Amino acid sequence: MIAMALFGFLLFSQGIWIHAKAILAQVLLDRAFTQSIETGQPVKPWSWADTWPVARIEFPRIGETSIALRGASGQALAFGPGHVDRSAEAGESGTAVYAAHRDTHFAFLKNVQIGDKIKVTRRDGKAFSYQVTETSVVRWDQSGIDSNAAGKNLVLATCWPFNATTSGPMRYLVKAQIVE
Repeated sequence: MIAMALFGFLLFSQGIWIHAKAILAQVLLDRAFTQSIETGQPVKPWSWADTWPVARIEFPRIGETSIALRGASGQALAFGPGHVDRSAEAGESGTAVYAAHRDTHFAFLKNVQIGDKIKVTRRDGKAFSYQVTETSVVRWDQSGIDSNAAGKNLVLATCWPFNATTSGPMRYLVKAQIVE
């Protein structure tokens, strides 16, 4: 009985730690992002980081903001959304793709609606407004995302379904186009 209670406490503590780490990381990332804009240089959020903030993604209607990191490795995604390598930069021709976990940094994507505005500010201080045009659920290997697509596009990707406790092959995509 004591062993089961201890095991339950350990699982509960791990769940709390994951969410606490996500919240603290965003505070440190926001600070580093602000310094990056001020200095014009990449600023690591902590000394041992192998990545740095590249964008602030804001959702005005629902009051959510996330700082995105360079790269979408598992290590980067543990601390925030990641800008997928070889996808366009926000505001540039093609498709900028950001990915994050469904249970932390992109958990709120389930509340995003077609027509919502998304503001993306890059680390060089340039800001771009997008409007959500579509949401969809796709297999991870059949996303149809084209990083070289015509126009200036944005895709936010996370695992689906939102309330799942195990990983699976499905992804939830929020697609948006730039508002000139």
